[in-house]
Amino acid sequence: MGSVYSLAALGFVLIYKSSRVINFAHGDFVALGAFIVLWYATAAGLPLAAALIAAGATFFLLGLAIERAVLRPLIGKPIISVIMVTVGLSSILKGLMYLVWGPGYFRFPALIEDVPISVGDLIYLSPVQLLAVGLSAAFLVAFSLFFRRSQTGISMRAVADDQQAALALGVSVRRVFALAWGVALASAVASGYVVGNLTNLSTDGVSAIGLLVFPAAIVGGLDSIPGAILGGMLIGILENLTAGYLDPLIGVSLRQVVPFLVLVAIIMARPYGLFGTVEIERV
Repeated sequence: MGSVYSLAALGFVLIYKSSRVINFAHGDFVALGAFIVLWYATAAGLPLAAALIAAGATFFLLGLAIERAVLRPLIGKPIISVIMVTVGLSSILKGLMYLVWGPGYFRFPALIEDVPISVGDLIYLSPVQLLAVGLSAAFLVAFSLFFRRSQTGISMRAVADDQQAALALGVSVRRVFALAWGVALASAVASGYVVGNLTNLSTDGVSAIGLLVFPAAIVGGLDSIPGAILGGMLIGILENLTAGYLDPLIGVSLRQVVPFLVLVAIIMARPYGLFGTVEIERV
């Protein structure tokens, strides 16, 4: 699950890094992305790979539209206004998913046969989980190359570092804001598909990922892409170690609590996260 949290946190950090907007609806975008992939794969009858590409393109355009119609008019407004808009988006997306798909559980068409692979007598690996880890790693590498090697990715990093300097160099900040939302929502499709393969696909089940994306992104540093990857891995490992060793000892499930305890401890020691940019303001 750590790789899934990393992938989901990547989209969260991308929006914050370029526009300083905390997107409280990101978990719901992850869930809706998974349902859109399911719709393309079942109702539209596309092969799974084509369904992923079609859903990613759909969400990229949706991100552009949301930035243009909803977020751009709020530039210069109090930050609480932007936060409340993302909270409202979360409620709208949840209502839409319940309206279309209902509260039931769904599964993606099987891509491979899930017969456990045994390593020795003690270790059994699920091919579906290995596939999910491989897909997460592939998406993370692709996004890393995009930010480091492509002109668009470098422009987005420039805007995130210093908007005024980027403007002076001829970078269109508004275009970068729109692209950030488009790329972030496309990454939400990828993480939604991976989560839907690891668990039963449901509105509440996948949306809950959004709650764990917060500690992953904040622990790593809200404006750090490597920090988001490391923070996601750390939260996933802690969650599973807690479920495997601590929960059986005390008889109470703490796997959903430990990530937030780690979040509080790290914020007390490093308020900007492990890799976040330290900003010093003169008062």
